[in-house]
Amino acid sequence: QVHLVESGGGSVQAGGSLRLSCAASGPFYVMAWFRQAPGREREGVAAIEEDTNTIEYTNSVKGRFTISKDNAKNILYLQMNSLKPEDTATYYCAADSSETIYSFQLLEERQYRNWGQGTQVTVSS
Repeated sequence: QVHLVESGGGSVQAGGSLRLSCAASGPFYVMAWFRQAPGREREGVAAIEEDTNTIEYTNSVKGRFTISKDNAKNILYLQMNSLKPEDTATYYCAADSSETIYSFQLLEERQYRNWGQGTQVTVSS
């Protein structure tokens, strides 16, 4: 059974940093971070593909967030710097073993079949 367990969320002031972790029960071909703010749809934040190390970010986090992966431990990370109040959301880890996801699809929710429970990130101004 697949398990994805997120940790590292919390409350921080604007300009601060947090690092999210996602412990996976096994290796996956693609892994990603999504977020959902109250009243809004879930959106892809960052994704990484195993074979090519292709990385994609949504525009609003480019230059501030960094996705990385420890393949030996099956842990996905999201380093979030220069946090803004608009980054406030529940952050979800997602993973899939499909090897047919194109890079332009990496931030599409429908490409992922495995999801964690989410961790809350709150950024105050």
